[in-house]
Amino acid sequence: MNEMIQSIEVLDVRFPTSRHLDGSDAMNPAPDYSAAYVVITLSDGSRGTGLSFTIGRGNEIVVAAVKALLPLVIGRDFRSITDNMGGFWRDVTGDSQLRWIGPDKGAIHLATAAVVNALWDLWAKKEQKPVWRLVAEMSPEQLIKCLDFRFVTDVLTADEALAILSNAQEGKAERLNFLLENGYPAYTTAAGWLGYSEEKIRRLTKEALDDGFTAFKQKVGASVEDDLRRGRIFREVIGPDRILMLDANQIWEVDEAITAMAQLGELNPYWIEEPTNPDDILGHAKIKNAIAPVRVATGEHCQNRVIFKQFMAAGGLDVCQLDVARLGGLNEAILVMLMAHKFNIPICPHGGGVGLCEYIQHLSMIDFVAISATMEDRFIEHVGHLHEHFVDPISMKSGRFQAPLSPGFSIEIKGESVRNFEFPNGRAWLEA
Repeated sequence: MNEMIQSIEVLDVRFPTSRHLDGSDAMNPAPDYSAAYVVITLSDGSRGTGLSFTIGRGNEIVVAAVKALLPLVIGRDFRSITDNMGGFWRDVTGDSQLRWIGPDKGAIHLATAAVVNALWDLWAKKEQKPVWRLVAEMSPEQLIKCLDFRFVTDVLTADEALAILSNAQEGKAERLNFLLENGYPAYTTAAGWLGYSEEKIRRLTKEALDDGFTAFKQKVGASVEDDLRRGRIFREVIGPDRILMLDANQIWEVDEAITAMAQLGELNPYWIEEPTNPDDILGHAKIKNAIAPVRVATGEHCQNRVIFKQFMAAGGLDVCQLDVARLGGLNEAILVMLMAHKFNIPICPHGGGVGLCEYIQHLSMIDFVAISATMEDRFIEHVGHLHEHFVDPISMKSGRFQAPLSPGFSIEIKGESVRNFEFPNGRAWLEA
């Protein structure tokens, strides 16, 4: 029986997080966490959902970009897509006219992520598995068919990727059971937003400790003096031995980052995240060489596999923070994870946004079960707000993500939340 893609709905959903400065950082002082939210419906009535994340104004541009993709997707046979997901991804990202407004970057690539991830959600629901398990239980040959190796074969060929996946077959069942029993380690950003008061930082950090977290992230970049003052509060609460990450959100010049980190070294940071412009590969490499052994982490703004290839080959990062809603969806994210494994770079995906924690738990679990076979030096980012709007929100226990069990990508937003927060006519915006 054919299962045709009958319709695709895209909605502009925005949450007014700026009112309490949730998500605030040096570059983005008052974000409204938002989603270009996609619902794909098949001819049999089954549905898949996906989203791409923005921080408010401009979300309508991503919505418009999704609409530009619809003629490439509506009317297709769903099983022809899942039988050759890599070929489908190449068709969508390779459209001869749409490529001019990319290729593989900007609003059109964010739109690609929302559509592609909705198809993965639908596929997993059809198979009655969470996405992480759907992918982890594929054969290496099946998973290779989901990937497009264009422009990265100089560092990773399909044969090399197949060998990585084949080597990870050993012990896969044991790792899957370990994951189900123990979950995956997390770090929390929930206490570290730049706009929070000292009292709020102290209170939220203590609460996170009580919840079992052992790794924490602080936003920096307002001024070194203020960063040190706030960092000392973190260290006072968490002690000298627990992990403290720093995140500058691209605010510094290259040499400024090196100077700032020389002073912030007092805090014994585990990493500095996005210390400078996210496209500056050579600048990141210079910072990395200057501040070692403090790690450099980046990737949430890396728009495609080619940029990640260059970062890794040039030695510009120690930790890969890929974003499955900025890359062109799960297909491209898996390819980046395979490259990271070849370069022995740990995966710690970006979760600072609505729905991103729900998404990225699947990435880290795929990495553990099917690619790297380790959790060493790896964490899933935890952000503590907006999970109540999802049908299958993240589940935390003792500072660890618990493996999702419900079919899909965990990204479906509750109908009431969509109605309340759809922009500009949702109740939350009309009553503002």
